[in-house]
Amino acid sequence: MRLEASELAFSAQGRRIIAGIDLHADSGEIVGLVGPNGSGKSTILKNICRLLAPEHGAITLAGQDIAAMSAKQLARHLAVVSQESAALFEFSVQDIVLMGRAPHKRLLEADSAADVARAQDALRQVGLAAHGQRSITTLSGGEKQRVMLARALVQDAPILVLDEPTNHLDIHYQLQLMELIRTLRVSVITALHDLNLAARYCDRIYVLQDGSIAAAGTPEEVLTQATLRRVFRVDADILRHPRTGKLHIVYVAGAPGTASLPSRLAQAASG
Repeated sequence: MRLEASELAFSAQGRRIIAGIDLHADSGEIVGLVGPNGSGKSTILKNICRLLAPEHGAITLAGQDIAAMSAKQLARHLAVVSQESAALFEFSVQDIVLMGRAPHKRLLEADSAADVARAQDALRQVGLAAHGQRSITTLSGGEKQRVMLARALVQDAPILVLDEPTNHLDIHYQLQLMELIRTLRVSVITALHDLNLAARYCDRIYVLQDGSIAAAGTPEEVLTQATLRRVFRVDADILRHPRTGKLHIVYVAGAPGTASLPSRLAQAASG
């Protein structure tokens, strides 16, 4: 299923946050959004998930405008793991995951044995099989993040939207989560801070800068020294990892023509 955003724009408190955003994710693709803080990554995803309403442009799933879909219809097509989870009460981990089955059930319909088995399988996939009966409030931030991913998995939606999914995760679980995502055979659109994770796992990448798309293409096409200098203000060596064959970015402190942080602090103090 193809997800597409066309001429997307959004403003808040009179300030334009994103403008002229054209992007898409085809079936089975992992598409990454990268960019500095405040570049518009989360705002784009919130528009896609209908947490925010765009002031201009359209978002379609398989050609259908999501604005015309009911909440349940949208949830059958699109599952979300956001940075900010709603307040979590004393539900068990398994109960939280089972909430992901709601789009496929009638109001007040009880969970079936198949639903429970699906939830347990999702918990196994994210490495939390032994935690199903624990209260969600007793888990670490990284464990809660994996529970939210399990809840998204049981929606069985063809499109998965992830906003910084590796936040709070140890390196082991960052790699485990991205490897899992790669096996799902769904369309994935994800915001990522770690450019090496984006280079390793994304089929295509959109680089955001000041609310606009600064570059778009494969990791090889967009993660260049010139783009990193222009958008991220860092100098870097772009290598090919000898074991994975993927791009690997080695950062060098500072970028040509960019003052170091101590220098900028000294200038601010003297000014």
